[in-house]
Amino acid sequence: MTTMAERPRSTAGSDFAELGRRINDAGLLARRPGYYVLRLGLVAAALVGGWTAFFLVGASWWTLAVAAFLAVVFAQVALVAHDLAHRQVFRTNTPSRRAGLIAGNLGIGMSYGYWMDKHTKHHANPNHDDLDPDVGPGVLVWSRESAQGKGFLVKYQAYFFFPLLTLLGLSLKRDSVRALRNGTVRRRRVEGALLATHFAGYAAALLLVLTPAQALAFLVVHQALFGVYLGMTFAPNHKGMPHPDGTEDFLRKQVLTSRNVRGGRLVDAALGGLNYQIEHHLFPAMPTPNLRRAQPIVQRFCAEIGVGYEMTSLTDSYAQALRHLHDVGADLRHH
Repeated sequence: MTTMAERPRSTAGSDFAELGRRINDAGLLARRPGYYVLRLGLVAAALVGGWTAFFLVGASWWTLAVAAFLAVVFAQVALVAHDLAHRQVFRTNTPSRRAGLIAGNLGIGMSYGYWMDKHTKHHANPNHDDLDPDVGPGVLVWSRESAQGKGFLVKYQAYFFFPLLTLLGLSLKRDSVRALRNGTVRRRRVEGALLATHFAGYAAALLLVLTPAQALAFLVVHQALFGVYLGMTFAPNHKGMPHPDGTEDFLRKQVLTSRNVRGGRLVDAALGGLNYQIEHHLFPAMPTPNLRRAQPIVQRFCAEIGVGYEMTSLTDSYAQALRHLHDVGADLRHH
């Protein structure tokens, strides 16, 4: 694993302040209400349309096609909730939180408060073994130190990565309920009521409309594909990138731990703008459509000050993450 201590570092003043000035001069921190009216409208329409199709198709095995469609829509709702959490949509916290609760808790069955707390810790210390919950040791392990003493799964974890993503949606639901029970989420009553409404409505729809076998198949296809899609939007961003050493400034901590993914408008839409991970981590409140315009500014500035800037293709980003997972288990395979 490469550490940041091995990367060049500027001895000048605040590099981030200068970059921020350039970004601000370009008007890239300005709100984009028209974009979000359109995007939120399209996602909401797709969600309503998906459930309408579910009821119209009824007790037919064609319902599995609806399950696949709703898996994509659920992931897009999650990406909208991500933008709401970063206050990219609204300037203030109250409307952001209310919309986030509707999208997260009611829309897809994930606690907005739990996820926001987890994601805030990630942004503060990306790729930090102890402080970033996204790379903390769990089913998958992202550092050789944490892999010591682990078993078969970690030894060959690169092969299990994509299959395990099928459980991500259910895992987020479980963790959401656990966070509510443990009292780590504020506004527990509101969040709990919205989550309960989602779970009850989801279960009622499946059990009242479909046969038991169809209901089980719908659940498996929907939640599995949702987990894979959601996991694939986040996997390319930091996995296998350097870990912070604690001496870097804000700019270097965010840039050197992140990886951008090349692609056109289709990749932008599929990944919800998270393919511009470097720019997003530097300016979390920047509206998603402005990230594409910020990218060349940030890349040129990093070249000026001698800071590495990682950008690769979507397929290579997954390959890098898988290679890193395989390398983490190397010591276990040699024993």
